[in-house]
Amino acid sequence: MAYTDIDKPSDYFETLFYTGNASSPRTISGVGFSPDLVWCKNRTTANDNRLVDQVRGANKEISSNRTLAEYSNNSDGNLTSFNSDGFVITQGSTNINNWNKNSDAYVVWSWKAGTSFTNDASGTGIGTIDSAGSVNQDAGFSICSYTGTGSAGTIKHGLNSTPSTIILKNRIAGDIYWYVYHKSLGNDTELYLNGTDAAPSSTSAWNDTNPTSSVFSVGSHGGTNASGQATIAYCFADKQGYSKVSGSYVGNGNADGTFTYLGFKPAWVMIKKTSGTSNWTMIDNKRNVNNVVNKQLVANGNGAEFTETVCDFLSNGFKIRAVHGGYLNASGGNYIYMAFAENPFVTSTGVPATAK
Repeated sequence: MAYTDIDKPSDYFETLFYTGNASSPRTISGVGFSPDLVWCKNRTTANDNRLVDQVRGANKEISSNRTLAEYSNNSDGNLTSFNSDGFVITQGSTNINNWNKNSDAYVVWSWKAGTSFTNDASGTGIGTIDSAGSVNQDAGFSICSYTGTGSAGTIKHGLNSTPSTIILKNRIAGDIYWYVYHKSLGNDTELYLNGTDAAPSSTSAWNDTNPTSSVFSVGSHGGTNASGQATIAYCFADKQGYSKVSGSYVGNGNADGTFTYLGFKPAWVMIKKTSGTSNWTMIDNKRNVNNVVNKQLVANGNGAEFTETVCDFLSNGFKIRAVHGGYLNASGGNYIYMAFAENPFVTSTGVPATAK
């Protein structure tokens, strides 16, 4: 029996934190691999979520809580290069507040892709819109860059499995939302990573077509396929014992909340209510060493870390331990999540994980 696809999840996803010291340049190490996607958040001070990836290049940020276009040469500091174990941050023209403010606490979530790909759609016959990026097929993660055409089409994502979550941002326009596809909602529904909105009843963003193991679809929708505009997509597929990005649960309105089976001990979980408004709640095992997990950040806001009971991290999933007005556990409420592993529930050699 295959218990897991990956025995050591930290080879592909890792959380680390550091304290700012205002030095420049400063090397942040300890990731354990060369990160292809870095997501950084200041835990102490209100400051935007900052995402940088190796496909777009160092010094090019996008913020999950804003509709801003991609920006670079930020006056308040930048991620200026990637290395084999992390990255380098450098003071901007004014200061280093964004990445290295003195005495502020930061958390960084990193994912590994690492294998470059390009696709000339007309030449390969795969998709109808050219794409390029970086992929890790073992971990079910790719970063896919393309230029929109304004007409419905298909885009090679680089994976050899079907993505269950796609998080996508127009890099050029300054007023375009982040669009999220999630398998549990279907191909006619979108969510907005920068907003609290419930899932709308229908959308043309994904051209009413499910992704396949080779391509994902976009309609003529300006959010996912604006003509002539560069767009970046982060694509995630389920991998047994490592990631569950297709899942959902129904709340029970009780502090003895819903248990969600993952098949692994979680390292990072993001939860969003889809039947009503709510934040995108982000929790991890490094800021929360013991149960109950209660240190939260949100993808759609710039606020500092706050403490409020969320769940227990267990050896095979998570169990909600709160209601909080419904944003985590309203009775009958619908919720989606993305989760990545600290350890598989059982390794490929039969060794079980332990709870916190």
